[in-house]
Amino acid sequence: MFSAYLENVREKSPLIHNITNYVTVNDVANALLACGGSPIMADDPDDAEEITAICNGLNINIGTLNSRTIPAMFRAGARAYELKHALLLDPVGAGASSLRTNTALNLMKEIKFDVIRGNSSEIKTLASGSGKTHGVDVDKADVVSDENLAFMVEFVKNFAKSSGSVIALTGAIDLASDGEKCFVIRNGRPEMGRITGTGCQLSAIMTAYVAANPENKLEAVAASICMMGLAGEIAFSRLQPGEGNSTYRNKIIDAIYNMDGKTLDEGAKYEVF
Repeated sequence: MFSAYLENVREKSPLIHNITNYVTVNDVANALLACGGSPIMADDPDDAEEITAICNGLNINIGTLNSRTIPAMFRAGARAYELKHALLLDPVGAGASSLRTNTALNLMKEIKFDVIRGNSSEIKTLASGSGKTHGVDVDKADVVSDENLAFMVEFVKNFAKSSGSVIALTGAIDLASDGEKCFVIRNGRPEMGRITGTGCQLSAIMTAYVAANPENKLEAVAASICMMGLAGEIAFSRLQPGEGNSTYRNKIIDAIYNMDGKTLDEGAKYEVF
């Protein structure tokens, strides 16, 4: 089902503007190149708006907010929305501080995002309009499990309806909904959480998938989640004794680079509710 979405990214090579996390910016660029997209990074307010105008999508990641980048996010976001570019918000650490929470909520008020992607604590914070987490990682109480799956599917559907965005809640079990249906995805490895930046990479890749497949945003989001999770599985299977999370990071990017439609279709693990 998802091979066409992957092939469209490689064929169209969408240019994605990333106002993203300083901690992970290099890996974000390399992951985008690996999946077939093209990255550009500009976060000065006087540069970001002009740069985003030449792109196909905008990925806003609030992982390393500061007084200079916040105006750039609003200006670039407004311009991208005006031009009908693919727009994604990654609310890293929403709930961990007032600055992060309020910035994410205000971005949602002023800009209509195609996709909002975060962990369950971040998504719950945005859905409620407030919240408190222990940092950028998901709180244990918020983890999606088989025991609370039905509840979380309905929660994600309802938030997608109220926000008007595709909601991608990623974790041990990934959920993606447009308000009408919800993909429940089980690709990936727990060891991916030991690498800084796999979520940031996914947000950039997801933006490229939506930019290359604008008529089927939910399916494009689900395809990108399955692809990233499957890359994590393939990379883990190739680790040798003595290799750790640094090598694993590189092998994930290699697996993204070498992913093909047949492998993705055969390896994607999902249900639709």
